[in-house]
Amino acid sequence: MEREIYDKLLKWKKSKYRKPLIVYGARQVGKTFILTEFGKNEYDNLIILNCDKDERIKEMFDHGFRMERIISDIEIISGQKVEPKKTLIFIDEIQEVPKAISSLKYFCEDASEYHVVVAGSLLGLAIHEGVSFPVGKVDELTLYPLSFAEFVLAKQGKSAYEKLKNDTVESLDSLSSVYKDLLREYYFTGGMPEVVVEYVEGRTPEELRDVQKKILANYSLDISKHAKSDILGRIHQVWNSIPQQLAKSNKKFVYGDIQKGARAKDFELAIEWLLDAGIIYKISRVRKAGVPLKFYEDFSGFKLFLLDHGLMGAMVDAPISEILLSDNVFEEYKETFTEQYVLEQLMCYCSTGIFYYDDETTKLELDFLIQNEKNIVPIEVKAEENLRAKSLKQFYTKNPDSKPIRISMSGYRKEDRLTNIPLYAACRILDCSK
Repeated sequence: MEREIYDKLLKWKKSKYRKPLIVYGARQVGKTFILTEFGKNEYDNLIILNCDKDERIKEMFDHGFRMERIISDIEIISGQKVEPKKTLIFIDEIQEVPKAISSLKYFCEDASEYHVVVAGSLLGLAIHEGVSFPVGKVDELTLYPLSFAEFVLAKQGKSAYEKLKNDTVESLDSLSSVYKDLLREYYFTGGMPEVVVEYVEGRTPEELRDVQKKILANYSLDISKHAKSDILGRIHQVWNSIPQQLAKSNKKFVYGDIQKGARAKDFELAIEWLLDAGIIYKISRVRKAGVPLKFYEDFSGFKLFLLDHGLMGAMVDAPISEILLSDNVFEEYKETFTEQYVLEQLMCYCSTGIFYYDDETTKLELDFLIQNEKNIVPIEVKAEENLRAKSLKQFYTKNPDSKPIRISMSGYRKEDRLTNIPLYAACRILDCSK
């Protein structure tokens, strides 16, 4: 399966400023697969050290960080010669050996000629639990579930993918029925690689739902296995409450909806645990549209989203036939699936932070607010072909230098105040807001 992160891995390999690379991502988003493929394709040999399965790796890092000795030990453990530039050293599940994380500093400073990548499903937890992190000594990438564009590539092929990513958005109208059908399928499968692969291979929707349920069960097992007992129950409460929170017209996360009388201090650590595990996203509120947006972040208001809308469908037992077959699917699930879907595309392509806008004085709310270079981009998400955009127009009146984007099932349309992008072209938001 082809992933867009592959091009970033190639740039990392070729960079003269290359440092050891950390690839973040939740369990089962495909980190091990893509790094293994990268190593096999782009290097003469690949050495995989799995910290979860080989006790010798822990012992190797227990004896200090003299790099000549570590390289020699890697050769003995793997039975392969480590050659600069020709060998990729891939340390998987690195969170299981905290000293291996610390060693990245010395790979950078004392052995920069070697190419090293690391990954770990719960790496974020390890880093925030006191592990010595090599600040400034590593490069970092994050792998998300498949974007819609990557799903199109897997299901429809290179031509449909290239058109979606590179042609003018206006020209996509000629294939709108194709992309809408693919989007309906993607609404069901989501972007977890195992689900997408089995869908492309012809597994039945019922079998795919079982795969999604298995992934959810594995996440629950991770919570039960790795979370501290004093917050275990609260983590499960937050996790299970997110679909219901997103189903509200005001999607701001409300602690009292989890448990009557609950306050922030009761659930803050639980939310941080889920964020560190990579299985939820947190989008903060801003009340002012200034550059940079991060200056105006309001931590008291936020929304929580799940990692993947396909998993959310399985979590709430959304009827399979309604998603795959109903012409009204985009309307029926507009309060949850559509905004969740757009958020996931933004996570894949927006590197400057994602927020939502809420001005309590004027009662003006917008689904998302991002920064594209110096431009502020307000985004309003509509699940159907409704082109009303009252909130966007009010925001533009107040912020005439902004670049408003409306995302709906209607085709591309450039208006005086805003641009309408079809839902299936959400990956082109940055292109349309320059």
